Amino acid sequence: MDFIKEAKQLLRENIREYGMYIALAVIMIIFTIGSGGLFISSRNISNLINQTGYIAVLSVGMTLVIVIRHIDLSVGYVAGFLGALIAILLTKYGTPVPVAILVALILGLLIGLFNGYLIANVGIPAFVATLAGMLVFRGALLLATEGTGTIIIPNKSFNAIGNGYIPDIANIKGVHLLTLLIGACAIVFYIYSEYKTRKNKLKYNFEVISKPMFILKLVFISSIIGYVTWILSGYNGLSWTVVIVIIVVAVYHIITTKTSLGRHIYAVGGNPEAAKLSGIDVSKITLIVFGSMGLLAALSGILYTARLQSATTTAGTLFELDAIAAAYVGGVSAAGGVGKVTGSIVGALVMSSLINGMNLMGVGISYQYIIRGAVLAAAVIFDVKTRNKSK
Repeated sequence: MDFIKEAKQLLRENIREYGMYIALAVIMIIFTIGSGGLFISSRNISNLINQTGYIAVLSVGMTLVIVIRHIDLSVGYVAGFLGALIAILLTKYGTPVPVAILVALILGLLIGLFNGYLIANVGIPAFVATLAGMLVFRGALLLATEGTGTIIIPNKSFNAIGNGYIPDIANIKGVHLLTLLIGACAIVFYIYSEYKTRKNKLKYNFEVISKPMFILKLVFISSIIGYVTWILSGYNGLSWTVVIVIIVVAVYHIITTKTSLGRHIYAVGGNPEAAKLSGIDVSKITLIVFGSMGLLAALSGILYTARLQSATTTAGTLFELDAIAAAYVGGVSAAGGVGKVTGSIVGALVMSSLINGMNLMGVGISYQYIIRGAVLAAAVIFDVKTRNKSK
């Protein structure tokens, strides 16, 4: 009884964090039943995760932007334009792939820094500054593609970024061994990091969950990691897109949870005036966050262009809204100061799962938009209600 009581209390106190995982599980169960098991097949899960990649990368950056109480509407067309730029560099000028990618990433960083400068130093509201950027880069994308409409990229090395899979270390039919080994290493690392964190908390007399609950948590998360890697190993294994997303999430998770920069970002989001009085350079933090957003927009454009193997006139359309939705569904607060990059990835998976599952079940596009809007509204309502309760 004590165990059940503790579980209920833990869920109640951490409902913001656990709510999105529960939502994802419910969505997956519904669509698995509704599609006769097709939704949970190795091929579909692999495609679903790969399709989520470019939005997941954007949502990581958007989470930090919303955490510091701003918004960036330009990222969609920045991604589309830089994807088109790479296509031009590769096809028209024969630029080596690493050089073309580096150029796009540097330009994305500079664009983000310029947005940050307009907001932090000039004092233009983020909504207005990035709306102007959205229109500018929409026009730039149309200019870049006006000659052909669609720029086909025949470069196999570049296209492998969006469509390729990591090589295997053994030729076993039906199983990608390297993916399973990576999954096993991820489980070991997760258990070790959780054990180390718990040990440190106990050392300094911080409150921790009971040992049975801690073990249950380890088993549950490890089972999910193992199951996902097993599913992926049944269809070509881990893609390069997934590897890139994992690296991005790992880097940003470390920055936001283990560094002074991360603490300053959340301090600025929680109370900009108090942060400024405590010696934090709010303008500098704004520049860094928007520069990061521009860099991730460039990476998103690379992933999307490589997946399509072409640059199109419509690339980037509504990317920013999908990223904002993923961030909110993933637990970021509209009031700022609250949100995790890992949550944004779950939010991106929730939104992608909705689209994928509804397509498998033959739901009309009009109803899809209505349902996606309702989910986003529910996420924001949930944020407001839980925030009010915590006060």
